[in-house]
Amino acid sequence: MIHLRKHTKEKPFTCNLCDKAFSERAYLRKHLWMHRKKKPYSCDLCSKAFSTISELKRHLKTHTKEKPFACDVCCKAFSIKEYLLIHLKTHMKEKPHACYICNKAFLKKSDLNKHIRTHTKEKPFACVICTKRFSQHSSFKRHLRTHTDEKPFECDVCAKTFSQKTSLNAHFIIHTNEKPYACDICGRAFLRKGDLNQHSRLHTKEKPHACNLCNKAFAKKSGLVVHLRIHTNEKPFKCDMCSKAFSQKTGLNSHLISHTTDKPYACDICGKAYRRKKDLHQHFQIHTEEKAYLCDLCNKAFIKKSGLTRHLLKHTREKPFACDICYKTYSEKSSLKKHFLMHTKEKPYSCDLCNKAFCTISELKRHLKTHMKEKPHACDICNKAFLKKSDLNTHIRTHTKEKPFVCVICTKRFSENSSLKRHLRTHTDEKPYECNVCAKAFAQKTGLNAHFITHTKDKSYACDLCNKVFHRKGDLNKHVRRHTEEKPHACDLCNKAFYRKAELNRHFLSHTKEKPFACDVCSKTYYTRSDLNSHLRTHTEMIPFVNDQ
Repeated sequence: MIHLRKHTKEKPFTCNLCDKAFSERAYLRKHLWMHRKKKPYSCDLCSKAFSTISELKRHLKTHTKEKPFACDVCCKAFSIKEYLLIHLKTHMKEKPHACYICNKAFLKKSDLNKHIRTHTKEKPFACVICTKRFSQHSSFKRHLRTHTDEKPFECDVCAKTFSQKTSLNAHFIIHTNEKPYACDICGRAFLRKGDLNQHSRLHTKEKPHACNLCNKAFAKKSGLVVHLRIHTNEKPFKCDMCSKAFSQKTGLNSHLISHTTDKPYACDICGKAYRRKKDLHQHFQIHTEEKAYLCDLCNKAFIKKSGLTRHLLKHTREKPFACDICYKTYSEKSSLKKHFLMHTKEKPYSCDLCNKAFCTISELKRHLKTHMKEKPHACDICNKAFLKKSDLNTHIRTHTKEKPFVCVICTKRFSENSSLKRHLRTHTDEKPYECNVCAKAFAQKTGLNAHFITHTKDKSYACDLCNKVFHRKGDLNKHVRRHTEEKPHACDLCNKAFYRKAELNRHFLSHTKEKPFACDVCSKTYYTRSDLNSHLRTHTEMIPFVNDQ
């Protein structure tokens, strides 16, 4: 009789309080406890109460970590029988029910019938409230809950409710820490089957979601949705402060930082301020010089464990962060985020003075310095002025010949910490700057910048006098000075003028007598990198050219 009600949809047991009907008396009894908040079964360990004894038993397993349901194939154990059944399907390779249209196979015939509707576009289930139609009965039932706001599935551990059982199951795994869906290729496990399917596409390179306008394909539907906004120019995420809009929420979140000027967390030692307390803590370790995490391969030390973890990827060449759109991989999450902006064409960081926009906050900071004409920190010896005191301190060492930064491997000394860092890469072969287009890596950012121009085919800046074309406007401006004989960069000591700032910097070394470019073979020093490169060719065992700017 009870079973027949599933076919007849008969629900003879009605709640007197809310008129909700049930097919079985036991379901009504359980429902009534929700009204009375009666939970007679309590946990002896944490005092949490439950409506039924089965809910209490299920909850107790979160304390005991008991996993009585073991897989006969691989011996993996689970706390709940439902999770074992889900896991067992990963071992079932045979799928006897195949689609006659696309040959996709299924374990159950009912799943095949649902799949066939994706081809026929049949939607037999209609909503009586809004007339929206659905191809599956389960989708129809889920949709109805959007009208009733019903959430019948409650978590036994934290009492959170859900409109769908799948959402409850996905949520419950948070309490058990179980990941029943494992990848057959690399063994990585996931909470949800959907996450496993997306991960598997990294191995298969499958991109099932194609754009109807340009045929570009994507591994995830979310990637396609973001891509389509490039065609439609849709930007649904709008800033409440300046009305600037973005195609992604991440772009909006990054942009909002540009409006926040308040930095309440200041360093007691140097006065530097930060927006977040954790950034201040991270900065403070620079003063304490506490570097507890040491690399076993090159002895490089790090303040944070995450810094050591990122560094180790340089040795292993592992790149765990993959782009969902083009499958390009990166060793750091920050590099992946920068790369993703190439797909979205978004520039969330804008200058308040000239409205020019940039992809990263570091690019914006560099640009802002072009507006700052005042240089308050002047050198007492040669009167050269600087924007920052730290730059002045670095400059003073060109006069004092002080070299406080020592290489722990070869004891070579340097006047700047940045020079020491560049030098250390000659020992470790570390190349942290990676090209987003071809993945070629470089020891220095200047090398990456120079390389990136090789991908830019467009030479849009042409000289009006000789028709020579350039990749960048700055290069054109430098070239034009050869025609006009304009020399805007003058030496403060002897008033000699130069076309380019780099030429002035090289000239300035003739006054300070500093020769910062030293030969690693014979220790001979030179004013310029090009002079050092020419010298290196005299050592036959050396590589004839060094590009370490």
